[in-house]
Amino acid sequence: MKEKKKGYGVFAFTRYLVKSFYPKIKVVGEGNLPDEPVIIVGNHCQMNGPIVGELYVPGEPYIWCAGEMMHLKDVPQYAYRDFWSRKPKWCRPFYKLLSYIIAPLSVCIFNNARTIGVYHDSRILLTFKKTIKCLEEGRSVVIYPEYDIKHNHIIYDFQDRFIDVAKLYYKKSGRELSFVPMYIAPKLKTLCLGKPIRYAPSAEFDIERRRICEYLMQEVTDLADALPEHEVVMYR
Repeated sequence: MKEKKKGYGVFAFTRYLVKSFYPKIKVVGEGNLPDEPVIIVGNHCQMNGPIVGELYVPGEPYIWCAGEMMHLKDVPQYAYRDFWSRKPKWCRPFYKLLSYIIAPLSVCIFNNARTIGVYHDSRILLTFKKTIKCLEEGRSVVIYPEYDIKHNHIIYDFQDRFIDVAKLYYKKSGRELSFVPMYIAPKLKTLCLGKPIRYAPSAEFDIERRRICEYLMQEVTDLADALPEHEVVMYR
């Protein structure tokens, strides 16, 4: 069980409000989840990804999140850059102010939710360590790896370094890790889980990393295309 930290009451109340007002999500393909801890990889679809991950992904998994959103001094710069820097110039001062206003709530929420902070410096080793610990404890992990390059009509390209977890997990535990594709369609109130792909430790790792990443991007796209026509909520 995740340790309750400072501000847990505020987090619990906020979670209750979000769950009360956010649409109920139907899970399709739950049978594709292996009977073992996995990495679930899906589309971010703006704030919908983290919300659905916390409330509706089966098994109460842990979720990778931007580490900056967990530290008071880092929230304003990160939040403005990532969420609002593309807003029209006339309203950017408002969003700069808002980025400071939300900082305490962000720290409260992201430190009490089932999250693993992700960093782009040497602290990434801590991210991997915490992820492997979760897997060893039988908990799955959700990752939303999209970044700024558009891939197709459904998703943006996936950063592929998260797949390194499989290599480290195998080295430590001797177990081959599976990755499960996930597509979230907020407009259809649906979460789809696809067939998993398993890490092959005998393969050359650079090739294996690419194989897994390309499979996941294609499967997420196929899951989306198999649904009734709907409005896709893109990463950007």
